[in-house]
Amino acid sequence: MADGAIIEVQQFKENIKMKGEDLIINVFPKKIVFLNELIKLPEWNEERMENLHEDINVPIPEPVILNNCTSPLAKKRKLEIEVDVNSTTGTKVFSFPSGMALSNKKLSKLINVIKPTIKQLVEDSNILKMWISFMIPKIEDGNNFGVSIQEDTLAEIQTVETEAAAFFDQISRYYVTRAKLVSKVAKYPHIEDYRKAVEELDEKQYLGLWLVLHEIRNHYSTLHDLVTKNLEKLKKPRNSNAESLY
Repeated sequence: MADGAIIEVQQFKENIKMKGEDLIINVFPKKIVFLNELIKLPEWNEERMENLHEDINVPIPEPVILNNCTSPLAKKRKLEIEVDVNSTTGTKVFSFPSGMALSNKKLSKLINVIKPTIKQLVEDSNILKMWISFMIPKIEDGNNFGVSIQEDTLAEIQTVETEAAAFFDQISRYYVTRAKLVSKVAKYPHIEDYRKAVEELDEKQYLGLWLVLHEIRNHYSTLHDLVTKNLEKLKKPRNSNAESLY
């Protein structure tokens, strides 16, 4: 049983080593070219930010005149709306008269494009991290220059992995923040600044997604460049002449 587990672990290590080297030699160059082509698409190069604005489907209600409401219809309207002119908490929102308050479809489409790329970068970074970790030799005195290269490269990969995972948090925070602003629009439909704030948030998110896409491309490029330049030392951190001295 123990021998079988050892064999499986060894196979796992060898599989990671093959995947790691294949990522650097074959996968990363194709990924960089793909991302460069993606960056050139029109949807990622919007010059007029107002084109990103979308109606949130929260109409501005007609103002309700509370003075001289003597007719039965006016009194009924007054009771239905339940407006308190002295209140600072806004109006109660029971439903949206025009249906659902919609997300920004243009940004949602870009997010759906970029999320798989972020996930892939996290996975690729994790494989590279394990690949280099498995190539680190046993601890010995002297001749550790190659090992220091492995450790520095490993630290860079870990940084990329952490930053890529943080991109997901940026996306979730956008939806939460936008939802809070839209709820403010629904509660205070006559205040234009809340509507402007939603538009400004959408523009900010577009710029953020543009930066994330470029950062992903840059991370793939820098990792490919770093590893290929030091591939010999990463695979053989200690030369055979030095090993023969021990």
